[in-house]
Amino acid sequence: MIAAAIQPMSRKIESLMIPGPAGRLEALLEEPESGSPIHAVLVCHPHPLHGGTMHNKVVYRLARGLRRTGAVVLRFNFRGVNLSEGQYGEFVGEVEDARTALSVLRNRYPTLPFSLAGFSFGSRIILRLGCEPDIAPTRLIAVGYPTRWPDLESLAICTREKIFIQSTHDEFGPMESLRQLVDSLPEPKVLYQVEARDHFFAGALDAFEHLVEELVWDEPVTSS
Repeated sequence: MIAAAIQPMSRKIESLMIPGPAGRLEALLEEPESGSPIHAVLVCHPHPLHGGTMHNKVVYRLARGLRRTGAVVLRFNFRGVNLSEGQYGEFVGEVEDARTALSVLRNRYPTLPFSLAGFSFGSRIILRLGCEPDIAPTRLIAVGYPTRWPDLESLAICTREKIFIQSTHDEFGPMESLRQLVDSLPEPKVLYQVEARDHFFAGALDAFEHLVEELVWDEPVTSS
């Protein structure tokens, strides 16, 4: 008898429409390329009024890098973006969108530790939500944090593990101002910089994604 060839299992990719506080939210759930997920991460996109979507190139690279660390990743579009219903919620509404999406992710994978990650406007959302006392993420990963609109009230008392990843030439979050902000925050925290041309990591998306892949999930971060 000739044994049948063993076919490799394809990773799970699922399009979702999540019932949200202002209507349905378009979402994409993706498991790691190989193996079972060992942690879960919600990823939030840039500003809805400035072309931000879950398919933004930095968000895509962030999600792919996280999957390579063994994460199942849920990306979604904020209210009013593409197929998501509703209209811009002045930041407060988008925090509630993220809360709803996080609830779906945690219900899908209740035994996994979870983290929050976001780019630009999305980094502000995940830091606001993840610093709430009743939310207990493993990590908060803020990419391209816009220091022109800091959320100092919540960040100043946030003792969650915080990772900041910034372009060296970020026009919305200059490195010097971000370093001063990070220095003022409670531990644990770390700041990584990627040599790039602008806020969107122009010329350095590969380096950015590789950095995300190298994040060690079973060790605490230390300040740089």
